[in-house]
Amino acid sequence: MIRFATITLSAAVFVLLAALFGGIWPGIALFYITAFSFFMDKLIAATPDAPEGSEFPAGKTLSTVLGLLHFPVFFGGIVALAVPGHLDTVNKILLFIALSLFVGQVSNSNAHELIHRSSRWVRRLGAAVYTSILFGHHTSGHLRVHHVQAATYPDPNSARMGETFYHFLFRAWMGSFCMGREAETKRYGRDLKRHPYTWYVLGGAASVLLAALLAGWQGALWMLATSTYAQVQLLLSDYILHYGLQRKLLENGKFEPVGPRHSWNTPHWFSSAIMLNASRHSDHHAHPTRPYTQLRLDTDTMPILPFPIPAMAVIAFWPKLWFRVMNRRAKAWAA
Repeated sequence: MIRFATITLSAAVFVLLAALFGGIWPGIALFYITAFSFFMDKLIAATPDAPEGSEFPAGKTLSTVLGLLHFPVFFGGIVALAVPGHLDTVNKILLFIALSLFVGQVSNSNAHELIHRSSRWVRRLGAAVYTSILFGHHTSGHLRVHHVQAATYPDPNSARMGETFYHFLFRAWMGSFCMGREAETKRYGRDLKRHPYTWYVLGGAASVLLAALLAGWQGALWMLATSTYAQVQLLLSDYILHYGLQRKLLENGKFEPVGPRHSWNTPHWFSSAIMLNASRHSDHHAHPTRPYTQLRLDTDTMPILPFPIPAMAVIAFWPKLWFRVMNRRAKAWAA
């Protein structure tokens, strides 16, 4: 818990300092989330699994704190970017990237953790984080569609062999939105007051309005830009963690159960902590309600990525390089 708390809360503090004071802080915040993370992954060996049956009550507390911290960090960063004269051009660029990476790596990963919890208000906190970046529908798409159809051809958030990220990006966003809405409509029918998509739309509109009230039209534009960047990072994570891995279609017309070999994983120490063990993806799909602190990793039975997820995200922008790195590995696990 010390590792998770120190790494994630430090990222939040650095971004807040960057927004408040500018100066050297935007550079420090960006360096911490990027280069420092990469070198720490190289320097320190992977952390072993927590002992079987161990519990970490502080894990839920940290996740809740991070969920609540998201809002002052996100909107505080937007105000800092929009207020004339507060930051020079270089620091605005540095803060924008650092803020977007914080939302994309920490807030997104933590919201994912929150929407899987049993407490209703905790789940709503996770949905609110997604909704604040205009991605509320990911809550429904992830729970109602992805966890049912993961690693199958119909799943919009499972990347197929040979599919570029750019093709996946549009297919996943639209497919998740439409299939998530369809799944929720089956549950709630025409009851718009209870239908989650009503609140995703209203909440998203409220988020844009709040940014505009806080920092004018420039605040709304910075909010839209930051949200877009953060959404791309979430979809990059989906692309990376399921690329080329497919469940077999059985003779009875159903897909085989989700197993350890249907998601990619990484053992890297620092980036795994900053993303709350989202990199231990096979065990998450096998046990969706298992807290991030207790997720297991078996490098013998689970596909392992050659680099940390942030580094793989950079590679994914270059399709030829991505296919060179990943296709033979995916084909080996498919065989």
